Amino acid sequence: MKRIEWFRETLSSIPTADNLRDRQAAGWRPVAIEWEREVEVALPGHVSPGQVKGEIPFGLRIAEDCRHLEDDPAEVEILRVLAEMVVQDLSFPRMADTLNQRGLHNRGGQLWTAVDVFRLTPRLIEVTPRILSGSEWETRRKQLNPILWNS
Repeated sequence: MKRIEWFRETLSSIPTADNLRDRQAAGWRPVAIEWEREVEVALPGHVSPGQVKGEIPFGLRIAEDCRHLEDDPAEVEILRVLAEMVVQDLSFPRMADTLNQRGLHNRGGQLWTAVDVFRLTPRLIEVTPRILSGSEWETRRKQLNPILWNS
């Protein structure tokens, strides 16, 4: 009865043709090559320059330590203003005009357009519960829309 015999050889260098011939003459045949190398890895929560893919979400920026994201106060304020304008049921063009009148510019330093504001809607939905607590949100809604709350 025959059986397959395996052995693993740790190499310190690439085998030469002579090494391979000697093994083959002894009845061995190569069945796999396993490669390894050392690479730099990012620690959890660490952001390295080559690691960032796509845009950083609006309202956030890379922290000074370059290891995580943190709130960008200017952008968070824009999101807060937009949340209040949503409660007022303003149109996207009106929201853009209001931001521009207040001197608030988009990330590119340009004036806001209705499309820019519309594109922020998913991000606004995501962060509003965090930037405006439940009680603060209710208070602002009542202040901004007293007609709806007093009828």
